[in-house]
Amino acid sequence: MTTLRRRRLLQSALAAAVLGASGLASRPARAGGVLQAALSGGSAADSWDPRRPRGVFMVAASQGAVFDTLTEVAADGTLKGELATGWEASPDARRWTVTLRDGVSFHNGRRLTAEDVLASLALHRDPASPAYALVSGIEEMRAISPRDLRFTLRSGNADFPYLLADPHLVILPADDMAEAMARGIGTGLYRVERFDPGRRFIGTRVTEHWKDGSAGWFDRVDFLALADPDARLRALAEGRVDAADALPPAALATLDSDPRLRLIRQTGNLQYGFAADPGLDSADLRLALKHAMDRPRLVAEVLGGYGQPGRDTPIGPANPYFSGATPPAHDPDRARFHLRRAGLEGIPLPVSAAETAFPGAAQAADLLTETLPLRAASPGDPALRALISPGRATEDWSLSMAPAACAPCDGSRARFDTLLQTARAEFDSARRAELYAELQMMGASSGGLILPMAADHLQGLSRRLATPATQGALWQMDDARMAERWWIA
Repeated sequence: MTTLRRRRLLQSALAAAVLGASGLASRPARAGGVLQAALSGGSAADSWDPRRPRGVFMVAASQGAVFDTLTEVAADGTLKGELATGWEASPDARRWTVTLRDGVSFHNGRRLTAEDVLASLALHRDPASPAYALVSGIEEMRAISPRDLRFTLRSGNADFPYLLADPHLVILPADDMAEAMARGIGTGLYRVERFDPGRRFIGTRVTEHWKDGSAGWFDRVDFLALADPDARLRALAEGRVDAADALPPAALATLDSDPRLRLIRQTGNLQYGFAADPGLDSADLRLALKHAMDRPRLVAEVLGGYGQPGRDTPIGPANPYFSGATPPAHDPDRARFHLRRAGLEGIPLPVSAAETAFPGAAQAADLLTETLPLRAASPGDPALRALISPGRATEDWSLSMAPAACAPCDGSRARFDTLLQTARAEFDSARRAELYAELQMMGASSGGLILPMAADHLQGLSRRLATPATQGALWQMDDARMAERWWIA
């Protein structure tokens, strides 16, 4: 298991240098060749606009190839600078000064400046952006020189440099924003050669890049978006691609029997489960769902044993402050009792559990019908919806992406919000552990996210590929940065 490690202090550029040193990629004996991968999460709505939701396909193409972010979560979970070379915080973690790397150019030849960062982050002031929760905590941001920025937060956040590594917070050129989002113009290692939304991305290696000698070992990368896990497995087994992510447990027999292939299995923070739409949600329905979940059976039958029972909190087993808080036990009688109190006894609950939500979603819903009456949701129905919780590098990051869904509805919401804000600004590790343990217990007992399965990352690779000894587990495929970190064996 890869635990996302963090040191006690992230307040200064010195800390950035110390943490970044352990995140350097391994170096191959030679560079070149083409990386071909079959990836999940593609959509016809995919674009280079960072305000759009992104699955693994677009994270790998965007943050993993074409664009950069200010910071990068290294494979071992520590933090290092990407477009930023350092940062320094005030003692209350409210004011942060970030220094940019010198000599970085966009693919159109223009030099990176602080104004590009300001314009790129300002895109996410739109509440519709998936990164809105991350930037809404910034009260003011301004350039204090062409390479230095000052961020003033609404309240202290000791993890602020980690947030700047979010895949949506890629940096675009301020004066060519529309063209950059139309054509994919970034500062990354690979220039866009071809992009078919939800289908294919081809990138060619940029010459004279600032990461030369430390990352980016392929001449070209070619990503296919394949929604069906079995289709990804077939592409790998037939030699049409070198790597495939999010494979079904049944794939392991194929991988084990083929000497050309190998399996990479990782414990990250990926979790599968359900949440009720606001029009259906209630305290008793939440408790009914929690008691209805036979977590060990779901892990055994839906995940094929490749995972562990989930804890109904987006803080996952790879986070350093994961506490293992225990949700209510499986108890069908208690589940039906709370369903009666919710006024839903005998009324089939509408459920949306398409396989596009997560592999095995329909099977998980079928197992629930042994305890709760369910029916397929009609268009427009407030419904119980299958969902993926991908997890994040920090606990606050995970909780802040959907605070309303994480919070309890038993009258303790105000305390939850207070604890979350206190933990966010706390630099002391022991105190943070106490605060996050209580937050996880509150979510497990009555939070709105029902996450009964923590799924292992299952990905298959051709033996013609070489990988570093340590791989990131934030996302599939080495944090979706395989274009930067892997090479031809």
